[in-house]
Amino acid sequence: MSQHIEIISKSAAFIKYTIERCQGDNGLAAALRRADNPDTEYQSWEHLASFIDLEQSRQRLPYAGVAAAIARAKAEHNGSVGIGRAIARCYDEDNQSDQAKAKLRRLLACDQTEEVCRILRPLFSLIDSKAGVQLDYARLLDDLLRFSNDSQRVKSRWAQDFYRHGDSENKEAE
Repeated sequence: MSQHIEIISKSAAFIKYTIERCQGDNGLAAALRRADNPDTEYQSWEHLASFIDLEQSRQRLPYAGVAAAIARAKAEHNGSVGIGRAIARCYDEDNQSDQAKAKLRRLLACDQTEEVCRILRPLFSLIDSKAGVQLDYARLLDDLLRFSNDSQRVKSRWAQDFYRHGDSENKEAE
């Protein structure tokens, strides 16, 4: 008799737990929607403290930003779309749009985790309103946590996700 044991990362566990809690607790969802605002971020700390050291901004800001995005999107599950592809999907021409390229370039110009988290905040709203996709929050959170140690690799992955998206759809259309 074999048992299937599913091993999930700390980020994936956080995403799953946050989604489940937001669906059942409107008060928590409201607090998490404000988690990416420096003036109201403290309202989410009770939820975040179970997963991270709140004194470490390199952890706190990514967790808070992704939790806020989940709460605002009213996500029902972790999606499968990367941030690059999601940005491309916000525009009719996908990755050929000058607007989409400008959004990606701004994200790729970031040097610090704090800056990335600040730039992502309006991108989450754009993606929710225009792209109609479910982000892979767990992968994004992992990327944000790695950003300070390996920013070039993370940026390369986001760019590849953005440009590969349009290429695969163009090949399907032909």
